[in-house]
Amino acid sequence: MDSLLNTVVLMLEGTQVTLQIFFVTLIASLPLGLLAALGRISSIKPLSRLMEFYIWLMRGTPLMLQLLFVYFALPMVGIMLPDIAAALLAFTLNYAAYFAEIFRAGIQSISRGQYEAAKTLGLTHAQTMQRIIIPQMIRHVLPPVSNETINLVKDTSLIYILAMNDLLRVARTIVQREFDMTPFVVAAVFYLIMTAVLTWVFKKLEAHYGKYDK
Repeated sequence: MDSLLNTVVLMLEGTQVTLQIFFVTLIASLPLGLLAALGRISSIKPLSRLMEFYIWLMRGTPLMLQLLFVYFALPMVGIMLPDIAAALLAFTLNYAAYFAEIFRAGIQSISRGQYEAAKTLGLTHAQTMQRIIIPQMIRHVLPPVSNETINLVKDTSLIYILAMNDLLRVARTIVQREFDMTPFVVAAVFYLIMTAVLTWVFKKLEAHYGKYDK
């Protein structure tokens, strides 16, 4: 019993690192993804092409490779980052690209009539996006954003390659030390709890925004 309790305590410490990566990445990548989406559909061609290349690059290469690049390649050009900062930079850039494509699709799903009506009312393009388009977009993109957010919880386990003591690395260390598979079961329960909470939150959000469709 004491051994299981000690295992849970150690893994709770690892969970703090996992949650830190998750929350900071989510908070940073959502607005960055929206900005990238707006840049992607911008009429300014150089900006649109730049965002298209960024999204293609981030979505076309593995997150693990991006983590390794930030962690090992940047110091070669004199950019030294702490482990946690390197992980957060890679995660944020990666997930912002995925959110950007989701937001772009959501924005472009809004009918052109909405823009024309806003123009008739004398709204500027910025006001149209802020007051009309983006609120409707949020309702459309909640399901794919929910999926990506849940994927983010699981992808945080990739930081083990940077020797950071996240939930999965702590579990693996205990298993290797004590030859007991219990920590992997406990880790699975922790991940399931986190994803269950997120699923519940997004269901509530979808129900909230869905009432406007009625």
